[in-house]
Amino acid sequence: MERHKIIELMGQLKLAGMRSAYDEVITAGLRAQHPVQRIIGELLLAQLADNRARSTAYRMGVARFPVMKNLAEFDFSVSPVNQGLVRELHEGGFLATQRNAVLIGGTGTGKSHVSIAIGANCVRNGARVRFFTAVDLVNQLEAEARAGKPGRLADQLLRGDLVTLAELGYLEGKNVAIEYRDANGIYDRLPHFAAIPYGRR
Repeated sequence: MERHKIIELMGQLKLAGMRSAYDEVITAGLRAQHPVQRIIGELLLAQLADNRARSTAYRMGVARFPVMKNLAEFDFSVSPVNQGLVRELHEGGFLATQRNAVLIGGTGTGKSHVSIAIGANCVRNGARVRFFTAVDLVNQLEAEARAGKPGRLADQLLRGDLVTLAELGYLEGKNVAIEYRDANGIYDRLPHFAAIPYGRR
């Protein structure tokens, strides 16, 4: 089969990773006289890498981070935070144990930077994450209630792995009771944040 036909078929099968890597992999494989199994394996790995990159990009978009931050950019020397604990949270192990993380500190201590960096790394590791400010979340919940369609956003969030709620201190004039639904479908008030303390050294 000629090259242009192979490329066309890869396009029809939506194998973008294989398609983009095809010439390089085939040329290098033939030059090095690699067995056909190795060449096919390298094409499959290229497709897998493309699938993962596209999935990560999609989940990053769904997360709706206001800006992108990473931990490498964070200057621990000027922020009074527990560096070891932040790095532990960054690995995302608290998701598997279903624990909450509460970031407490004054203005400029890096809470938003760290929370976004943690969330973004969880996305890279395969988690489904959603970022809100408290005001945005309450406004969306109130809009649902006014439209007579309460619970839709809650149902969406229950299908995720992590919800990051920022700027709780700026929610003025609201008596907010955040609720959750347990595994049996019963709604209840969000329990006390009993999980992972995070704050000043």
